Amino acid sequence: MIRISKFLLIATLIFTACSTEDDGNGDGGGTETDSFDRGAMLANWADNIIIPAFSSFSGSTQQLEDLTVAFTNDPTEENLTALRSGFESSYIDFQAVAMFDIGKAEELSYRRFLNTYPLDAAEVDNKIASGTYNLELPSSFKEQGFPAMDYLLYGIGETKAEVVTKYSSDNYRNYLLDVAKRINDLTVEVNSSWQGDFRDDFVNNTSSSSTGSVDKFTNKYIMYYETFLRTGKIGYPSGIFTGSPSPINVEAYYSADLSKTLYLEAINNMVDFFNGKSFNGNQTGKSYKQYLEYLDRGELASDILDQFAAIKSQASNLNSNLKSQVETDNTVMLAAYDELQKAVVLLKLDMVQALSISINYVDSDGD
Repeated sequence: MIRISKFLLIATLIFTACSTEDDGNGDGGGTETDSFDRGAMLANWADNIIIPAFSSFSGSTQQLEDLTVAFTNDPTEENLTALRSGFESSYIDFQAVAMFDIGKAEELSYRRFLNTYPLDAAEVDNKIASGTYNLELPSSFKEQGFPAMDYLLYGIGETKAEVVTKYSSDNYRNYLLDVAKRINDLTVEVNSSWQGDFRDDFVNNTSSSSTGSVDKFTNKYIMYYETFLRTGKIGYPSGIFTGSPSPINVEAYYSADLSKTLYLEAINNMVDFFNGKSFNGNQTGKSYKQYLEYLDRGELASDILDQFAAIKSQASNLNSNLKSQVETDNTVMLAAYDELQKAVVLLKLDMVQALSISINYVDSDGD
């Protein structure tokens, strides 16, 4: 397996930062400008990808809350089965919006409230037992969201009957319902922001500077890939940073066969966004791919897409249950990380340099 040298990566990042640092005009952007229509790209991102994705996801989280109400009002195995199905669908749908940590989503710590894992199951148990908790506190990131529902629907009993029995308790019913309601409430708030003024603010901010929408979102896009997809879904469970595999760090730890699906869905959404593919169809608009081609860097765009294809190809070797994969043959997880890391270099170094965008976040996972 090929590993990218930590020191080489840092050195290259320093070079890239220097080559794109502020040119003295106060805008914090690169020294080069181009005439690519950033406004059209931002409009495609907002109107054809981000807003439809959040609108769809809002419907998904509303359905999840409705199914949770139905189950908590009548805890039966049949209603549990329906709720589990809705939970899995909504968790998959979340992968389409997880990268959009900008605007209201960033302000609310939306992604952290919805998908911080591993869950602190012991603290969830304590909160349920006491009946006292505040899910709005940042200290509760690890006690709610999809990981909490994963635990409360799959991890509190060996069989459906055992799980259903737990919900004879008001405290269990209340906690589950509060978790589902908070997922939906936060999603409604973020979706409403995009449906309101934030869309125009985002699209009209065409500045080719560190405060422009393209630069800001590109940082978010790459950080999501590096930190949440590469490191979160594969790196930490595989033990790449510690040398010790850690199954508890697998996403969707309790619902056995969902983890690989979430991983693949996240990759597919990264690829679709890179290509500028509309959320509800196969049409494509201005995108990173077109931007690179406009700059005569079509070969780089092809290299990035080829690497994404290699990542998906390697993923076919993974068990549908990544927890089982880590426990039985972690070398496949390590190989997945290696393929993911190759794309980090292409995106975080080559692409941002071509687009004259500076990386302004720090990844501290030790890669």
